[in-house]
Amino acid sequence: MARRRSIAQMEMPGVTTGEEKRKPENEEEEEEERSEGVADGGGSVGKSREALVEDDSPNRLLYNVEDSPPWYSCIFLGLQHFLMMVESTVSIPYLLTPLMCMADHDPARGAIASTIIFVSGIVTLLQTTFGVRLPIVQGGTHGFLSPILALLTLMPCPPESQLVDLTPDERRDLWQTRMQQVQGAICVAAVFQVVVGFTGAIGGLLRWITPMVIVPTVSLIGFSLYPVAADKAGSNWGISALTIILLIVFSQYMGSIPVPFLSWTRGRGFTRQPLYVFKLFPVLLAVSVAWLVCYGLTATETLAPGDPARTDLRLSIIHQAPWFRVPYPCQWGMPVVSVAGVMGVLAGVIASIVESIGDYYACAKLAGAPPPPKHAINRGIWVEGVGTMMAGLWGTGSGTTSYSQNVGAIGVTKVGSRRVVQYSAAIMLLCGMVAKVGAIFITIPEPIIGGIFCVVFGMITSIGLSSLQYVDLNSSRNLFVIGFSIFFGLVLPRWMQKPENANIISTSLPALDQVLSVLLRTSMFVGGFLGFVLDNTIPGSDEERGMVVWKAQLKHRPEHLKDGAPSSCYNLPVAMDAVRRCTWTRYFPIMPTFSGWGFLKSKLRKGPSQV
Repeated sequence: MARRRSIAQMEMPGVTTGEEKRKPENEEEEEEERSEGVADGGGSVGKSREALVEDDSPNRLLYNVEDSPPWYSCIFLGLQHFLMMVESTVSIPYLLTPLMCMADHDPARGAIASTIIFVSGIVTLLQTTFGVRLPIVQGGTHGFLSPILALLTLMPCPPESQLVDLTPDERRDLWQTRMQQVQGAICVAAVFQVVVGFTGAIGGLLRWITPMVIVPTVSLIGFSLYPVAADKAGSNWGISALTIILLIVFSQYMGSIPVPFLSWTRGRGFTRQPLYVFKLFPVLLAVSVAWLVCYGLTATETLAPGDPARTDLRLSIIHQAPWFRVPYPCQWGMPVVSVAGVMGVLAGVIASIVESIGDYYACAKLAGAPPPPKHAINRGIWVEGVGTMMAGLWGTGSGTTSYSQNVGAIGVTKVGSRRVVQYSAAIMLLCGMVAKVGAIFITIPEPIIGGIFCVVFGMITSIGLSSLQYVDLNSSRNLFVIGFSIFFGLVLPRWMQKPENANIISTSLPALDQVLSVLLRTSMFVGGFLGFVLDNTIPGSDEERGMVVWKAQLKHRPEHLKDGAPSSCYNLPVAMDAVRRCTWTRYFPIMPTFSGWGFLKSKLRKGPSQV
């Protein structure tokens, strides 16, 4: 057994035996080796939140990150990834367009949905080809919703009686003015993400972002959106309850039930394999069944006219939407920048960065790749920032982030090929240009969306709370930081959103008043800021704060995936020979030859003559 492990180590690029192991050149490498030591010998480590499959399934990957399945397999596997992300992505226009004073029958709703699908395709293609180069699907992020909703509350819509009297052009100007404010906030806030990735500052930022900061920041995304879910689900609790029950049954009770499926592989022909349909498509199945029920109740006139559960309320959107429409930058007008909007969305950008880094490590584990090196993480965050800037320019109403549910799908299908996700990106681009596809999703009855929100927002909350597995919950210090950050993160924004407190902040500087109003109305910012300050100032050991186990979990790679792709899978797809020849590329954080700023520090310590 020992001999087998030694041979495997010699065969793996970048892995050394105990005799060959060199001393770390700088403090960054030393910290990484300490983390890896805990991962290898520190006992069992809690599973990452993206590892959604059971351990009793076969662990062998069908395709790792560097492999390319047949093109026909890529089409179906890519379509599967698209179906898993599209519901979460197009739910964003459902939330934003009513607060932008857009009419329910406005075909622009479908155009916005098509736009966000189209931009997600572009960013996914960039991420898998030039970014982190893992099979990561990019889509609209719910982390921006809380600050954007807070921004829109500063621009309330006129009363319904006035909206009815407006002409179509006046109504269009009304919602486009608000969309331009959202676009400007997203574009400028994305500059921070671009800079953090391009300069490699993400390493320094992560030193201060701990599990105790992640818990209130991410969990409050779901907690703060409960009024939205309640309003939409309350429009018809019968249909909403049906949707919730179906989603729970499909995902939790029937997820392990296989459906016989014939697949074709080269050399083996057609083989019968189990396909876990209910685990892969619980949202799609629940929406389809509930939608059919609504259609039957509408056709039999069981639902009263005007009931939000009727399927004929927005059919005009499909008829008015063109077959083909190519989204383009500034299609709703030039972005308008406000300091308040930028500062609010910046909190969402930071939360998105933290979540994406966790997804990168989890995706590498499941796709048979080594842990992503610094340059790959820097490049991934950089590309994600560019994608968020594009999402702002195109007018999607949101940014872009990595999708954890698609990372989990890799563990289910045992297909970690980046080529599959690139096919999925092509499908997104195609569907984004077919405007009627986006219009179809907009016509889903509101109670169904409310039921989905109840489950999805709950999952977002639990994703944030899952980081508690790393911290010592017997510590009164930790309990205070977590409890106070979450509770006050709900209390203060709730109080700030009351109409009588709309002008409570008065500093004689209108710009500062707006900034503080948006930030203090954003639960994610308030809770995350408190967690950041308290956890980094109240004395506590690294073990108590969960830092040791958390870093070890990020670096740990399961034994059954150690025969996967080599570390070269993170190299650029072109011009790698030129990159290696140029010594200056070692100092660019997004280049594959970058080894960390600790390398430069160690050289400077040796003196100019030795550099």
